[in-house]
Amino acid sequence: MQKVLCIIAMTISSIVFLLFAADLVFGMLGMKSLTPFRYANSMIDIVFAICAGVIAVLSWFTYKQQR
Repeated sequence: MQKVLCIIAMTISSIVFLLFAADLVFGMLGMKSLTPFRYANSMIDIVFAICAGVIAVLSWFTYKQQR
């Protein structure tokens, strides 16, 4: 069961990372029609992308320890 929870956490955090990274990149490039959150605040995009990346890495390390 713990492996499944690690995989779910990695999947969800990867999706969150991709959403906020896409919002940041497309917003900086001026393509606001493609941004998921309309490039509301770049600091929020950076913080959420970093946090989601950290959660994904921690989930990966936890998954590797359970083998």
